Amino acid sequence: MPNPGDNAPVSRLPRVPDPPTDPELREMFETNRARGGQIINLHLTLGNAPKLAKASQAMAHALRYDGVTPRIIRELTIVRTAQIVGSEYELNQHRPMALASGLSQAQLDAISAWRGSTLFDEKQRAVLGYVEEVAHGGDVADATFAALQKFFNPAEIVELSITIAQYYGTGLVTKALKIKVETDGRRAAP
Repeated sequence: MPNPGDNAPVSRLPRVPDPPTDPELREMFETNRARGGQIINLHLTLGNAPKLAKASQAMAHALRYDGVTPRIIRELTIVRTAQIVGSEYELNQHRPMALASGLSQAQLDAISAWRGSTLFDEKQRAVLGYVEEVAHGGDVADATFAALQKFFNPAEIVELSITIAQYYGTGLVTKALKIKVETDGRRAAP
């Protein structure tokens, strides 16, 4: 965890103080810590807009922990989305979560070349195909969607779609604001 007095830049924007002076941001940080997470550079940057930071964190938490789609599938979705958008920040945070969810190191290493890999089952391949098309513009082919529907119900498809959109957007934000990757082991989630 960063030293509360540490003012080293974490992005293009000023870092918010930790502990924060804004009551909503203070509540957000306390909630994150109570859940076993740490305050990461994303929080210290997005905290410049406390209401949106809090909403963004609530969405991320819901996508990671409150979904009906298996966690391994959601992490596979997040990692591939982060690869497509080119967000090293999100990859740094989610590689450990993907491993903890049950993906093997070999699978994690093969995600970017999944089409030529034998490490993914038909269900995972359906998800990866869907991620590819959504994250490359959203025009999903009927065949791709039909493959997804073989394995996932409407609630799960909505979750996967929102996960792709959320992490694609967060990836863009981390790049635009040049949010620095944590090198001290801090994680948003345990």
